Amino acid sequence: MKKILPIITVLVILSLLGIIFFQVVWTLQVYKDKETSIQQTINMVAFSVARDLVDEHAQQSPFRGKRNTDLLFPLNLFSNSIASQYTPEQLRKKIEHTFKKYGIRDMHFEFAISSSSMIGDQLESKKFYENYIDTLHNTNVVIPLTQPSGSYNEGLMPEEFLYIVLPNKNINQIAWRQMTWMVFGSVLFIAIIFTAFYITIRALLNQKKLSEIKTDFINNMTHEFKTPLATISLAVDALKNDKVIMDKQKIDYFSGIIKDENKRMNKQVESILQAALLEKEEMKLELKPAHAHDMIKSALNNIRLPLEEKGGKLIANLDAKNDFILADEVNFTNIINNLLDNAVKYSKENPVIKISTSNANNTLRIKIEDNGIGMNKETLQRIFEKFYRAHTGNIHNVKGFGLGLSYVKSIVDAHQGKIKADSIPGKGSSFTLEFKTEKKAEQE
Repeated sequence: MKKILPIITVLVILSLLGIIFFQVVWTLQVYKDKETSIQQTINMVAFSVARDLVDEHAQQSPFRGKRNTDLLFPLNLFSNSIASQYTPEQLRKKIEHTFKKYGIRDMHFEFAISSSSMIGDQLESKKFYENYIDTLHNTNVVIPLTQPSGSYNEGLMPEEFLYIVLPNKNINQIAWRQMTWMVFGSVLFIAIIFTAFYITIRALLNQKKLSEIKTDFINNMTHEFKTPLATISLAVDALKNDKVIMDKQKIDYFSGIIKDENKRMNKQVESILQAALLEKEEMKLELKPAHAHDMIKSALNNIRLPLEEKGGKLIANLDAKNDFILADEVNFTNIINNLLDNAVKYSKENPVIKISTSNANNTLRIKIEDNGIGMNKETLQRIFEKFYRAHTGNIHNVKGFGLGLSYVKSIVDAHQGKIKADSIPGKGSSFTLEFKTEKKAEQE
């Protein structure tokens, strides 16, 4: 697993990068095709408008032009140009209508109709000239307004041109707008693939983690059961000795050893069974109103002897005025026992353990502090995980399956309480528990 996982991770990352690269290339190519298509549509719009202008002008009599007021002078025929037939607003609406006809909306443009000679009329929008000369940011379309063959004006009228100027930015926006669903689909597809790869890598890492936890658990279990079994075996062999058989005091001594080691093994088996029940959510707590101080004192009595053996000191400040809570006495006492037991196990020489209680916002706060080896940030984040055990450095006498704090967290949650851990490596750790208090006066 250790060798395969990095290879799988690299392959997954390369695959994802490859997919993203080709998706981007494909999207850009489609965008260029869209731009080309829009440019072609713009040319078609310009030709359509030009054809309509020429056709409409051809159907009108040259003598009914808006500026043909003097029929005595043939020169006035030149005033009957296409530009003279429209106002800027009329021509704008005609171009807008044609754009909509070809499926393009919100296209910004400037326009003009101009003659190639000095004779004739000039029609243009307000910002036509400044946009026309800015060829870097704008696209210019020029279409000749050619008079139809056989027309009365053919050969008499100066040649006119239709100019339409369009901002490149606007063309780009329309191209992207037409690709909205395509781009959204590509992004969504990439996101789905990325999520699938992430879940796969995460699952592999979890499997790797579970495999390591399983190995640690088996090693710890072997060690925990091997030591008492070896001690029991030695005690049984000793009881077979003739000198021991004749000495009642020695028989009681070795029998006591067997009994103690048997209790130790039963306790370990019980902790594993409790963890299994908690995982299946089959453990039911018997919550009853009880004084937390009484249960804490019971736990303190259990920890005094091992603490004294290490030359330690216990400081208890049970100052909470209201210690009345709903609790399962056995399991509540066990979580205090476990926290105190950890404080002793992970301590240095002459440990000092402090336990205090206080009230805050209708809650009972219990704080257990020690001056032990402490924990780093990584350990602090994982201490409530099942089977996880902190690295103890040079301390090799710490035993257990890594179930203690997982059990504590589960029981605290079952009591609808909270638990928080703080630690400084080399200086010690503290655990703060909070439980909702009951109204003592009404219960007693």
